[in-house]
Amino acid sequence: MSASSRKPLLISAGVALAAVTLGLVSWQATAPGDTPARPSAASSPEAGSTTDPAARLKALARREPGDKLAAGRADAPVVLIEYSDFKCGYCGKFARDTEPALVKKYVEDGTLRIEWRNFPIFGADSEAAAKAAWAAGQQGRFARFHAAAYAEGAKEKGFGEERLTELAREAGVPDLERFKTDMAGDQAAAALAKDQEEGYRIGVTSTPSFLVNGQPIAGAQPPAAFDAAIAEAKAQAAAK
Repeated sequence: MSASSRKPLLISAGVALAAVTLGLVSWQATAPGDTPARPSAASSPEAGSTTDPAARLKALARREPGDKLAAGRADAPVVLIEYSDFKCGYCGKFARDTEPALVKKYVEDGTLRIEWRNFPIFGADSEAAAKAAWAAGQQGRFARFHAAAYAEGAKEKGFGEERLTELAREAGVPDLERFKTDMAGDQAAAALAKDQEEGYRIGVTSTPSFLVNGQPIAGAQPPAAFDAAIAEAKAQAAAK
């Protein structure tokens, strides 16, 4: 069975403990055949911060005002965290069909903040695209690069160095030489590793995966599923 045709699956043994510790069930949509093991939540330095699984997931929202891979107010009542891969077909579907409406409906009115996590699981091209997206973000073009890389038919062209530079140009990245340097630099690698370790630590082994104020949503669900999750999270935030 190909990765792109899989339905929600069981979490791999290497990260099952992390998922159980956080009270998660399987939330996969697309995943490669073998997912490398990562440290479990039980062994993570951050795991002891609270014993409430929901609070631990909610606390993953970074809410950094200068986060270049985020959209929306840092103090928005609802934060949607998206773990995604640029080679993932379902991620592209979400980016094209659902995400723009969420931005228009909820981000623009201050209800929602979206924080993207690069979570490449389909090999070297995925990792290269993730680093390129980060590099575009350093020049304020993450959202436009994100849209270009997820455009219909984009992933079929691959994510080699020349293609990534072409996408950066399409996204309006002003300094392409800086983009290439940033993409290949240690900071891009460190940012990618941070996102990956966060995802594996909580049991994410497929893309797209989401948290809405700590509540997991699996896969590119229809817009109504996100509307309902955002409405519930907003009501809960208002009640506190």
